[in-house]
Amino acid sequence: MSDKRIVLLDGAVGTSLWEKATAKGEENVAVWRYNIEDPDIVRELASDYIDAGARIILANTFGANRSAVSNTLYHVPDIVKAGVKLAKEAAAGTDVKVALSAGPLSQLLEPYGYLTEAEAREIYEEQIGSGMDEHPDLILLQTFMDVEMMRVAVSVAKQYNVPVFCAMTFEKVGKTMMGNSVSDILNTLEPLGIDAIGMNCSLGPDLALPIIREFSEKTELPLIFKPNAGKPILAADGKTQVPYTAEHFAKETEPALDFVKYVGGCCGTNPSYIRTLKPLVDARNNNLL
Repeated sequence: MSDKRIVLLDGAVGTSLWEKATAKGEENVAVWRYNIEDPDIVRELASDYIDAGARIILANTFGANRSAVSNTLYHVPDIVKAGVKLAKEAAAGTDVKVALSAGPLSQLLEPYGYLTEAEAREIYEEQIGSGMDEHPDLILLQTFMDVEMMRVAVSVAKQYNVPVFCAMTFEKVGKTMMGNSVSDILNTLEPLGIDAIGMNCSLGPDLALPIIREFSEKTELPLIFKPNAGKPILAADGKTQVPYTAEHFAKETEPALDFVKYVGGCCGTNPSYIRTLKPLVDARNNNLL
């Protein structure tokens, strides 16, 4: 099998779990709580993404760090281990891989905030270390806007001898909210020996495409592309809607298949978006045979 084959990822975990929870009368809670409070919907979503064609699925562990969990009745190790276990249960009997997911911390690193690098490292060691006890196949660090915080997270993740993927989140001007450019990101992260780089969240595929194309022009690393289903819109009834249908999303994402290795969706996407993207990915891969 050629290493140029595109790997289909899953879509959003958070907004998709809220869709399932809303049917039960609750929404917009911290989704990591479902690992303990409603594990069936977490396992079900992972299974839905596998059925839709995803070859790598995310554990529901993204925001389950000490900063978020400390003021609750829960403990980080319990939440994170449960998230990885549920994803692995869904993937059992398949060749689908499970990624431990970790994101940025709510505090800013010094000098922009009061969080020291040592404190950030300790938080990531607890979150990532707990997840790795359950033996996921890889680690995806995603939705970071500060490359220095990503650098700290990578230094922790690289201790575990599994692939480490990194996805930053960008503004439409082509830089992160902290002002990091594609070149800044590559100059900082490539020397650390990461296994893939790219972007997720914030932008729909149309606005995200020039940024991921810039990555392709400046690095030989495999590229990750997980855009949103467009910018979320607050409808008159108070519910959040997305402007991209699954078909529109797939059409706008297709040009990225010329140069990305890993493709999926972020906020607003659900298994129907991945199912619609799958034939486009399959067509590209079949042309390589």
